[in-house]
Amino acid sequence: MANTYGKVSGTFQEIDNAYGKVSGTWQEADEIYAKVSGTWELVFAAFEAGSIQTLSSGSGTFTVPQGANAIHIQAAVGGGGGAVGGADYDKAGGESAGAGGGSGAYVSDKIFSVTQGETISYLIGGGGAGAGKGFNVTASGGASTTLSGSTAGAIFTLGAGGGSSGTGGGVQGPLRSNTAGTAGSATINGTAITSGTFRDSDGTTKNVTTLTSGPVGSFNQSGNGAVGSNNGNCGGDNCRIGGSTGATSYDGNIAGGAGGSSSGSGTNGTAGTRGSGGGGGAAQVNGGSTSGAAGGSGEVRYRFLRVQ
Repeated sequence: MANTYGKVSGTFQEIDNAYGKVSGTWQEADEIYAKVSGTWELVFAAFEAGSIQTLSSGSGTFTVPQGANAIHIQAAVGGGGGAVGGADYDKAGGESAGAGGGSGAYVSDKIFSVTQGETISYLIGGGGAGAGKGFNVTASGGASTTLSGSTAGAIFTLGAGGGSSGTGGGVQGPLRSNTAGTAGSATINGTAITSGTFRDSDGTTKNVTTLTSGPVGSFNQSGNGAVGSNNGNCGGDNCRIGGSTGATSYDGNIAGGAGGSSSGSGTNGTAGTRGSGGGGGAAQVNGGSTSGAAGGSGEVRYRFLRVQ
């Protein structure tokens, strides 16, 4: 269906909304048909928001549909950092917990201006790999999530969370130095839309400020990630210490991976989700220490709108 135009004050202008009088009352038209070569054909349809689309890995492109002028980012986040395992010693005066990975920067319920027909390119950042137990271990950081348009240019870059590390140390001591994964930084370049109305998928007209379904739970949110936790070292030979928790993502609304348990045979740290950091490993469990886990992968969840 091609664009539809009407003459306003002698000048043809593209129609965004159309109205007709029904029983003496002006009502907005959902569709307009015209007879072409004896056949009724659809020439105008009011743009309705579609369903949320989820991108959870890889890179690629998609196209802004006819009639849309905005993209609603319900959720987007950079990849979370991985975490290291614990370390145990022989009479060094303590034991070491694995520090947690950092989380990626985020966007939640933010709307950006786009142009119908333009190509949108995306790259979804993966989560960083976790590392094993012992000395001089470093987990991998995640990767950034990006979105850009052929017309709009760079829309955002959501930096990844860093991986944690445990450096130095030895079986007889000294204890290693434990460092938590760093927070990813958000760079927002796109033109944000913060007011106006749109037709939702149920046919009703809503204000953009009602868009609060993302992880943060409020409209027009974005920001940096968080630093992983760091339980450090416990005091005394053969002390037990649990692994550190991975950093939360989306401003504390998505939990990081859990630190490994130091009870009994112990457990490894658990992986982060949706850009949160991986959990670190525990120390001095039955049989030694446990391993750290991977950070959560990044994502972009979006749909198109026509904002008036």
